[in-house]
Amino acid sequence: MPALVPGRRGSAAVKPDGAPYWLGVDTGGTFTDFVLYRDGRLRIHKVLSTPDAPEAAILRGIRELGLDPAGLHLVHGSTVATNAVLEGKGVRTAFVTNRGLADVLTIGRQARAALYDLQPAPVAPPVAPELCLETGGRLAADGAVVEPLTDADLAQLHARLRALAPRAVAISLLFSFLDDGPERALAAAVPEGIFVARSSEVLAEYREYERGVATWLNAYVGPLVEGYVGRLRSQVPAASVALMQSSGGTMEAAQAGARAVHLLLSGPAGGVMGAGYVGAAAGCGRLLTFDMGGTSTDVALVDGAPRLTGEGRIGPYPVAVPMVDVHTIGAGGGSVAAVDAGGLLQVGPRSAGADPGPACYGRGGREPTVTDANLVLGRLRPDAFLGGAMTLDAAAARRVVGDLAQRLGLGVEAAALGIVAVANEQMAAALRLISVERGLDPRGFTLMCFGGAGGLHVCALAEALGMRRALVPVHGGVLSALGMLVAPRARRHSRTVRRRLEDTDAAQLRAALDALAARGRRELVREGVAPEAVRCEMSLDLRYAGQSYTLNVPWTGLRAAAQAFHAAHERRYGHRLALPLELVNLRAATFGPAPPVGLEERPADPAGSARPRAWAAVHGIGEPVAVYAREALGAGAGFPGPALVTETVATTWVAPGWTARVDGFGNLALARE
Repeated sequence: MPALVPGRRGSAAVKPDGAPYWLGVDTGGTFTDFVLYRDGRLRIHKVLSTPDAPEAAILRGIRELGLDPAGLHLVHGSTVATNAVLEGKGVRTAFVTNRGLADVLTIGRQARAALYDLQPAPVAPPVAPELCLETGGRLAADGAVVEPLTDADLAQLHARLRALAPRAVAISLLFSFLDDGPERALAAAVPEGIFVARSSEVLAEYREYERGVATWLNAYVGPLVEGYVGRLRSQVPAASVALMQSSGGTMEAAQAGARAVHLLLSGPAGGVMGAGYVGAAAGCGRLLTFDMGGTSTDVALVDGAPRLTGEGRIGPYPVAVPMVDVHTIGAGGGSVAAVDAGGLLQVGPRSAGADPGPACYGRGGREPTVTDANLVLGRLRPDAFLGGAMTLDAAAARRVVGDLAQRLGLGVEAAALGIVAVANEQMAAALRLISVERGLDPRGFTLMCFGGAGGLHVCALAEALGMRRALVPVHGGVLSALGMLVAPRARRHSRTVRRRLEDTDAAQLRAALDALAARGRRELVREGVAPEAVRCEMSLDLRYAGQSYTLNVPWTGLRAAAQAFHAAHERRYGHRLALPLELVNLRAATFGPAPPVGLEERPADPAGSARPRAWAAVHGIGEPVAVYAREALGAGAGFPGPALVTETVATTWVAPGWTARVDGFGNLALARE
C-alpha cells in the first residue's frame, strides 16, 4: 500500500473523463454516510440505513443532496457480501474439486473454536455434501498431471449441475496456480446462466483450504453482489459507479460480482484509507485508529500506510485475499447493555441497529445502549445531534438506563458510567491486540478516532493505552466515506512459486512479476485509467526454510530482498536465523492516480482562542462545561478540557487533563497534559 499524500483545495475538481463531482458513500449498519466533493468543497450528509435494500438509502441520500446522477462519480462500500456471509444467506452453491477432496472445506484446518470443549455443538459444513462434486484434472506439486481431465468428466459435471440447479459454482483444483487449464475447461462445461468462480482466478496461491474457501465465498455471494449493483446502476444509469475493495483500492462496479470476495471488508477499508489520508495532512504518519459506529468498532494500525494482511477472517472463515488489517469487535454506539445470569454488566455484541436504534432516538427502542449512557452523562447534547436535524429523547434514555440501574443496584449515572467503562475496555483490548501484542508500543503513535461515536471515547482509550496524543479528524463521523472518495483504482495479483531463493534466477523472477503487473495494468486500463498513469509495486513473500508463515518484502533485487527479510524478521520476532530462505509468493499491486479530491484549508482564528457557543452540565464535573461548535473553530484555536465539541455528524468529549487545538485543515489535535 503506497503512502497517502493528501491533496489541497484547488487541485483538479473535475475527473479527467469530465465528471464534475464525486460522492463517497459508506453503507453502515445504522447510518449511510455521504461525502460530496464539488467545486473544491466537501459536503457531508447522513441518512438511516435500509439493510433490506442498501441501495434505497443511497438513492435517498442522492435525492436529499439534490444531485443529478448525470456526471456523478459514485464510490461506495457495500455490506451486501459481508452480511450474506455472516448471516448464511448466500446463494445455493456447488463446489467442484478433485476426486478424494470433496470434504476439504468441511475438514478445514481441524481447529476447534473451544479447545477444551469435549462435546462441541455440530456445525453445518459450508457446502452441503450433495453439492460437493469431484472430478479429474489433478496436478502434482510440480505441475505434472496425476489424473487427466477427460471428456467424460466434463459431460458428467454438466449433467450433475443441470440436475442440482445451483445458482453458482466454485471450482478449486489442486495446484491450479501452476496450470489453470483444467479449471478453465470445467468452467466452460458449466451450464449457461450459472455464476462461476475459479480458484486460479480468485486466489492463485497454495494452501488448498484457504484457496477453496476464498473461491467458494466468491461464488456464494457473487450473484447477490451482481444483483445489488445492477439495481443501483439501473437507478443512476448516467453515473459512474465504483466499489471499495477490502485492500483499500476501488474497482468498477461492473467487476464487483466476479471479485465479490474482495468486498468483504470494504467499509472498514474506507475508514483506514481516510485515516491515513487525513493523518498525513495533520503530520501524523503513525496512527492507531478506531472506527466506532452504531453497531461495531474497527481498530487498525497505519504506519506511513495502512497495513494489509492475507490472514483475515469473516465469521468462521479465513479470507486469504489481501485486505486491510482490521480487528472488529461488537461494541458501538448502539450496543445494548444488559445484566447476565451472574449479575454482571455486559455491553454488546448485540446492537439496537438502525431500527429501532437506541431508546433516545425515539423510534421505539426499549433497551439501554452506549449512546443512551452518554446522553445520560451529559456528553451528548439532545439538541445538537446530526446538527440539530434530530432531537434526542433524554427522558427515554434515562428511563432505560434507570431500569438497568435498578437490576444492578446502582444510581442511574453510575450505571451509565459502567456502560461506558465496559465499552471502553473492550475497545482498549482490541487496540492492544494490534499494537502491544505485535511488539509495538502504542505510546509512539497517535490515537485517531472516527465514526459517529468515536469522539466520545477517544480520551479514555488514549489514557488506557498510556498515549498522550490523539486526533479527531475533520469529518471524522463520515471518514469511511471520505476514504472511499480518495482511494485510487487498484488491483492486486499474486502467484505461488515455492522455491529456494538462492536457486531463483533473477531475470525469470522479474519476468513473472512483470506478468502479474501487466495483468493488473490491463484491468485498470479497461476501467478507463490511462496506461501511463498506472503505478506498480512488486513484492515477495519469503520465509526461512521449514517455516509455515511468510513475511512480505519489496522487490528490488534478490540480495536486497533477502536483507529486507532478515531485518523484517528481526523486527517482528526479535531474532534472525542462519537458514536458507524460501520464496513462496509473488505479488504485484497496480494503482491508478488518486482522485482529484483535497481537504479544505481552515481559515485562521485571528484571536487564537475558541469561544463557547453554550454551556452544559456533565456528570462528574462540578462546573458547567463549555460547548464549542466545531464549524466555528478557526485554525489555531485552542482550549482546555473538560469541553464538548459538537458537529453535524459527531460529538467529541475533551476530558479533564486534555487540551485541544485546531490545525490548518480543521482536525482537532488533542494532547494530554
